[in-house]
Amino acid sequence: MRGFRILASMLLIAAGLLAPAGPASARPGYAGYLFAYFTGEGTPDGEQVYFSLSRGNDPLRWRQPAGGGPVLRSDVGTKGVRDPFVIRSPRGDRFFLIATDLRMYGRDDWEQSWRHGSRSIVVWESADLVRWSAPRLVPVAPETAGNVWAPEAVYDPARSEYVVFWASNIYPADDPGHVTTSHNRIMFATTRDFRTFSEPKTWFDPGHSVIDSTVIRDGGKYYRFSQDDRGPGGGGSTPCGRYVTEEKAEVLLSRSYHLVRECLGKDAIVGGEGPLVFRSNTEKKWYLFIDEYGGAGYRPFETTDLDSGDWRPVAGAQLPGKPRHGTVLPVTRAEYDRLAAR
Repeated sequence: MRGFRILASMLLIAAGLLAPAGPASARPGYAGYLFAYFTGEGTPDGEQVYFSLSRGNDPLRWRQPAGGGPVLRSDVGTKGVRDPFVIRSPRGDRFFLIATDLRMYGRDDWEQSWRHGSRSIVVWESADLVRWSAPRLVPVAPETAGNVWAPEAVYDPARSEYVVFWASNIYPADDPGHVTTSHNRIMFATTRDFRTFSEPKTWFDPGHSVIDSTVIRDGGKYYRFSQDDRGPGGGGSTPCGRYVTEEKAEVLLSRSYHLVRECLGKDAIVGGEGPLVFRSNTEKKWYLFIDEYGGAGYRPFETTDLDSGDWRPVAGAQLPGKPRHGTVLPVTRAEYDRLAAR
């Protein structure tokens, strides 16, 4: 019987359905990763939420979902969603998925989307990552905002609440038509239930357009990655425009993050946005996926030292189709098996 169990485990590992035992530095309890993303505005269903599962604990090999269609659809707001982000509650018993309320399929008016776009985010809830609530539209930005793009969240134990942040163009109160020049900056609000939010405030405004911030915590520090949105159409130009910047701070909502490295991805891709970052389940390594917009979608990079800013491109990754700006979430064995069964 013992020999049969060993053989069965070996077959499951080979098939990518069971993660082999990791080294001593492996993160306990995780058996793989869930990838939530959208696929772009080129198809009617591209701006909905898609899921894929890693092959065991390999974040560079992914299983295509059965049927290949979206898992979640928005029937609120613009009826399209982009940039889905999934967060696990601190107790591990609930998940929230938030996304940009924006549908660009069949349109070519990006300026309209940042001057007179949605000021809300779309929210789903789940207890198991399989059964999700109906989507709800929740306003988070002030009336002077022209848009809410790429919302993400971090649980702040110091506050016992979630910090939700996003990019918005903010216009003067005496400019209700939003005709003056503005730029995206990172705003934030806090919440405990993703229903009621505090008054929004500015978190990160370098004086030029910046979008797509994401944050990871490690060793008592917070590392923030953002796209420097300068360049064609971004309000000025810079050698690092349309690439990713890494910063760090010891306090999540600090207004003084320190630069670690800019121009991330420049030697490997032609323009990047929508960075997502996560730690390996099996070793002391981090992955940074950068969305090469207009190209092949996400390109993976890796490092063993977040403080170094030394992100090396990874060759040969097998990502699920052409995923666009999303999230990679570590999942437990039970969660992995439920998602796989679906």
